[in-house]
Amino acid sequence: MTAPVYFLSHGTAFLLQNDSRVRDYWRKIGQNALANGCKGVIMMVLAFYRLRNELRAYIEQAAHWNVTGDNQIKVAMKPQPGMMPLTNAHPDIWKNFKPNTDLKTGQRVIEMLNQAGIEAEGDDQFDWMIDSEIALVGMFGDKCPPTVIISQNSYWDPWFHARIGTAVRSLRQEGYLIIGSGGGTHNLYRTEWHYALKYRDVFAMESPPDSTNLEFRQALQDVICKTGGGPELKRGLCRLMKHPYFRDAHGTDEHYVSACFVAGAIGEPEDRGAKGVLGAEVWELRSQCESQFSIGSWEAASSVKV
Repeated sequence: MTAPVYFLSHGTAFLLQNDSRVRDYWRKIGQNALANGCKGVIMMVLAFYRLRNELRAYIEQAAHWNVTGDNQIKVAMKPQPGMMPLTNAHPDIWKNFKPNTDLKTGQRVIEMLNQAGIEAEGDDQFDWMIDSEIALVGMFGDKCPPTVIISQNSYWDPWFHARIGTAVRSLRQEGYLIIGSGGGTHNLYRTEWHYALKYRDVFAMESPPDSTNLEFRQALQDVICKTGGGPELKRGLCRLMKHPYFRDAHGTDEHYVSACFVAGAIGEPEDRGAKGVLGAEVWELRSQCESQFSIGSWEAASSVKV
């Protein structure tokens, strides 16, 4: 059975603990995937600038994993990767979660990307981080399905990342979920942390989100939900990076281009008719809109041809 695709705003680990529609939605789509025989997950995560030293410390700069060089991508191929602790959620929620790298399908993904003219190679040193862990824990609890994690390219060309989605889209027909991990709006330059730091409350805000963030959030919903699957979705999401308020909503590009990856996976003429749905949403830290989008469905997937 052919699988839908998802663009999921991973948010902070507080989303796994605090009651919200997003937490409920993640649990729902995870249960739905298992009920329909999901074989695994193909996920694009954010760019990550990593400095390896003797302590193997993670050094984050508002991003998570990237590949420099034109036309280059990496696929996570570490058999037993480590994981970043989800310190903002109670350990009982995630302590039994174990990353589950799908090495066999990962090699297939590398070959599919190479056949599409994309210079892809495996990375046997990559450890999992919050951009993959939060959504997978929310969807599947401590039973992580076989997962292939794909990097971004540090040039963040929207059309290039859409090509990556197009290259692996046939895996949907085999029952693999294709997920882009990112954010509806995500500008850490404008994030307000004081309620989270003092009260561990990421939902509190003294004033509404900026009007520019609200406007871009609406534009994103319009493109996905009014367009649905097909080439128009791919063109619309890639074009949004030229939206006049894009830079207000996204201080950097890495939390957005995974949406273009998802669009490529369901952006061919035969995908027209696949419905785009805003399944859940919550605002965190005033500037982060954690939108959860699906395009297509398990029920309607039998009509989608690849």
